[in-house]
Formats: sequence, C-alpha cells, structure tokens
Amino acid sequence: MIAQQNADGWIRRYHAADESPIRLVCLPHAGGSASFYFPVSRALAPAVDVLCVQYPGRQDRRHEPGFTDMHAYADALTSALVPWVDRPTALFGHSMGAVLAFEVTRRLERDHGITPVRVFASGRRSPSSFRPETVHLRDDDGIVAEMRELSGTDAAILGDEEILRMVLPAIRSDYTAVENYRAAPGDTVNADITVLTGESDPRTSREEAESWEAHTTGRFDIHGFPGGHFFLAQHQAHVLKIISERLAATAHQG
Repeated sequence: MIAQQNADGWIRRYHAADESPIRLVCLPHAGGSASFYFPVSRALAPAVDVLCVQYPGRQDRRHEPGFTDMHAYADALTSALVPWVDRPTALFGHSMGAVLAFEVTRRLERDHGITPVRVFASGRRSPSSFRPETVHLRDDDGIVAEMRELSGTDAAILGDEEILRMVLPAIRSDYTAVENYRAAPGDTVNADITVLTGESDPRTSREEAESWEAHTTGRFDIHGFPGGHFFLAQHQAHVLKIISERLAATAHQG
C-alpha cells in the first residue's frame, strides 16, 4: 500500500486524483490510522481526490507524541490542510474524527475564510452532547476492553501484544482528547452537515445524532443504519453512495 504523503506526515493519498474537481478529507476514529480509509479512496477515485489523515503516534508516525487536547489537535491538522483546500473540499470523520472534522471546519472558516462544501459526521453524537466518559483513565486492559466492545480494531491487532504496546499510547491520547472535549450549543459552522449513525450504537443515541443540526447554519441531513458503532463495515456500499451523491451534487453546482 504505497501512498503519496506530505512533508509533515499528516496526509496520505492512496489514489491521487489531480484532475478531480473536489477533495474529500477522511479523519479516522480514536486510535485509527489513515489506512482505515484505503477502501474509500479506492472506491471514489478518480472522481474524488481522497486525502486520508494520519494522526501522530501510530504506524509510521508512532514515535511522535499524540495529542491530548482536541483544540490543539484541530489547530495542527488545520495548518497541515490549508495547502490542500485549493478546490472544493469536504470532510468525513468517524467517531473522534467527526469532532475533529467539525473543529477543523470552524478554523478553516474563521481563520482562512474557507467553507468546506460539507462535513460528514459519522458515528458520533453532536459536539454539544456531552457524556461523562473515562476510558482514557483505564489501565491498558480497560482500553482494550473498550476497543473490543466497539469492534473497531482488527482482531489480529487486539491479539498481538507487541503491536498493542505500540498503539495503546496513541489510543489513550486520542481518548483523552475527545473525552475532555467540550463545545457550546452555539458553536456552528456554515458548511452543510450530513450525519451517519448506527441505530444500536452504544455511544450515540438518535437524539444525540440529530442534535448535530444545531451546529450548522447550512443544510442538514441524517441517515441511520442497522448496527453499532462501526456500522461502516457492514454498510460500506450505502455509505459510499451517500458520499458520492452529495459530492457529485456539489461538483455539479460548482
């Protein structure tokens, strides 16, 4: 799996599509890596230029410290993305990635005068829907138990102690950042928001997913799927169809 990447390591392009009229930036879940979105990149190219975000603390960035503050996370990622928003750009984030996509969008709009064409918020309650969670305070076994419950990590990784030792610091950092994150009900973006949610997700209720609507001054739509937190795995074709239709409509309008 060979990918183009930018000098600071944040961006992976598995299927570069330089002629595409639109870009999609994909942000992984807590503990996730850019390669999680390889199938999305493969499916959407060459119509869409897909950028997959690689967070510090994992894979080839495993020696870099992870972020424990969501706002610092968003500041750093926004700086890395600015050179890439030279054409209409959408953001797709799953779980923690949805929160990060929202905060990056706020910064692009506020600090750079750039409004993404759409934010796809997947598998996450709205920014102002707070739940007290303390996964980041658990011991290593407790974090692994959380990962198993949500079924978001490859079983081979969960069973390989050496790999686990490498990735657990990054996972703990991510959980620290997202579990301590707060947003005010009045925090909004101008970008349209599309929400994707699992109907039996133990971390996001339908009401919490619907409350994303209060965080945009643009258009809003929501799509529910059978399944839990990682419904994406079972409904990849349907999710890709929604993404493609929304982006195609945007490109046509442009």
